[in-house]
Amino acid sequence: MVYVELLKEKESELTQYEIKELQEEVRRLAREKNAVILSHYYQRPEVQDIADFVGDSLELSRKAAQTNADIIVFCGVRFMCETAKIVNPTKKVLHPNPESGCPMADMITAKDVLRLKEEHPDGEVVAYVNTNADVKAVSDLCVTSANAVKIVQKLDSRKVIFIPDQALGNWVKKHVPDKEFIIWQGFCPPHFEFTAKEVQKLKELYPDAKLAVHPECHPRVIELADFVGSTSQIINYATTCDAKRVIVITEVGLKHTLMKKNPEKEYIFPESMNYCGSVYCCTMKGITLPKVYQTLKEEINEVKLPEDIIEKAKRPIIRMLEMST
Repeated sequence: MVYVELLKEKESELTQYEIKELQEEVRRLAREKNAVILSHYYQRPEVQDIADFVGDSLELSRKAAQTNADIIVFCGVRFMCETAKIVNPTKKVLHPNPESGCPMADMITAKDVLRLKEEHPDGEVVAYVNTNADVKAVSDLCVTSANAVKIVQKLDSRKVIFIPDQALGNWVKKHVPDKEFIIWQGFCPPHFEFTAKEVQKLKELYPDAKLAVHPECHPRVIELADFVGSTSQIINYATTCDAKRVIVITEVGLKHTLMKKNPEKEYIFPESMNYCGSVYCCTMKGITLPKVYQTLKEEINEVKLPEDIIEKAKRPIIRMLEMST
């Protein structure tokens, strides 16, 4: 039996035997406690492998809303855990690393949104799901990178206040030219700061490869892409397109799923290069297997939100789930 006290001292250097043993113990605890483990694609491979469901923000929002488990262990950043709590207010939602927030989500506040609504009373606030709960509570609708274009196209409003991601906002604007957009200038640092110059280096090294890019990337990177889509959409494209090699510009955690889905292809991520460029989310990687074990074993790090925030934030999330079907 591997004990968490020892694991915490060396969690970055666990042996394969210790990882396997700890994974088995986490799964045993999950069965015993009627817990469901949700993991985002950007999590560490050993964390993804213990999850009941691995997905992107939209997929995990749906799973969180549908679960019959008593406990939800959410391996993702804070806003994802909050979303799970919002759609499951009576369930215990646990976050293995409460310090794992989202820099993009912190780039806008509820006060900012209220000011935008005052300045544009004829606009509808469309919040990327990568927002904190209090921001969702003053928004009209949530979207993810997988459904943003489809949902905004359905809106009756002619003016869209898109928050907080400028890259996704401009991507949606490009595909919905008949609406007016007010776009907040937030961004995802790992995605947005990866440059077109670095992509060009990859394309020169692998001229036969297709290029798949996440819409949180800089517009100049998006312009170079053969395909632009959410993590789940990139998985489908990268594993089924006719190219034997695919350059993937998103968080490196996705490589684990791609290799499991179709190991016959080669997936080139920036992290495999010798130059400095990479798309790596430190907050996602802040969740480790020992932290998951300790959180579930002791039922700590419970996500708690005020009832009024839960009630108000639930409306734009449910609306998103209804409109994305």
